[in-house]
Amino acid sequence: NQDDLYILSQPPEDILLRNEYLMDNPLVVVANKNHPLAGKRNIPIKSLNNEAFIMRENGSGTRQAVQQLFGRHKVVVKVRLELGSNEAIKQAIAGGLGISVLSEHTLYSESSKLELTTLDVKGFPIKRKWYVSYLEGKQLSVVAEAFLQYLHEYTEKNGVSYRLVS
Repeated sequence: NQDDLYILSQPPEDILLRNEYLMDNPLVVVANKNHPLAGKRNIPIKSLNNEAFIMRENGSGTRQAVQQLFGRHKVVVKVRLELGSNEAIKQAIAGGLGISVLSEHTLYSESSKLELTTLDVKGFPIKRKWYVSYLEGKQLSVVAEAFLQYLHEYTEKNGVSYRLVS
């Protein structure tokens, strides 16, 4: 009960939370623009077999989503690095250390500057969502209420509507 609000893609199920949908959070395959698969269309997901991969840390919602998809398609990648930050992953990709799966939202500002591209792989994007969450029954502070209202107004103004999901 120390924090007022969380923005999460996978709210925990073992805590009583109010979760409000904010926006879609598509996960895409990201590579250096010089990667052999860059620019190809409709890449079979099996083409990712044995690729050098940069993964988020264990417990990450992104990693879980990727592992579930790869498991369904029997894709086995070589995990070259495990990093806990999207920024570190983007730098590693830019340095040619491998490919990864990231939220499309993390690419907007610097993908061209870092020479990154998304790969057109079948089965992607993985459809995820962003939620704003807070403890069920929590009396939000004035600041938290104002920020929550701002989030709602921002997402509505930008064509994304929110709704309470639990």
